[in-house]
Amino acid sequence: MLVQDLANTVDLEMERDQLRSAADLASFAAEHGLRLTFGADDLAEVLEFREALRDVCQAHAGVDVPAASGAVLERRLSRAPLRLALGADGSAVVQPAADLGGLDALVARMAADIAGAVVDGTWRRLKACAADTCRWVYYDRSPAGRSRWCTMALCGSRNKMRQYRART
Repeated sequence: MLVQDLANTVDLEMERDQLRSAADLASFAAEHGLRLTFGADDLAEVLEFREALRDVCQAHAGVDVPAASGAVLERRLSRAPLRLALGADGSAVVQPAADLGGLDALVARMAADIAGAVVDGTWRRLKACAADTCRWVYYDRSPAGRSRWCTMALCGSRNKMRQYRART
């Protein structure tokens, strides 16, 4: 999912960000089938949007979305309209409006992906790891949908060890 891929362009533990320039952002879009151009202002906006998306994914694990993140998402999504396209066979798909370019086109594509995930029931399973040093966005495949860690082997084990040490 494009939202997950965008959120994971930064690795907090390793302090590596794949989006350091407008050219990096254009490459990211191209990897997802979007031939778009971006300016320096677009990069700053997409980084802010990325963190707001991560906050929403963290909310899927039971943490409220910060008001500032909600405002960022509302502002960006309002400039990225979607349309319902009907196929000759009667099928329907939500997709970005045809006249969008740059950041608006990228955000609209993510909005269409989110709409599809809401419809198929998978949106709330896209979560951000509860570890503050990680916050990796992952798809919760646990049967009950209550996973809090990107991997139990790494972040989950670290948390359990911290809790154990705090008790002893």
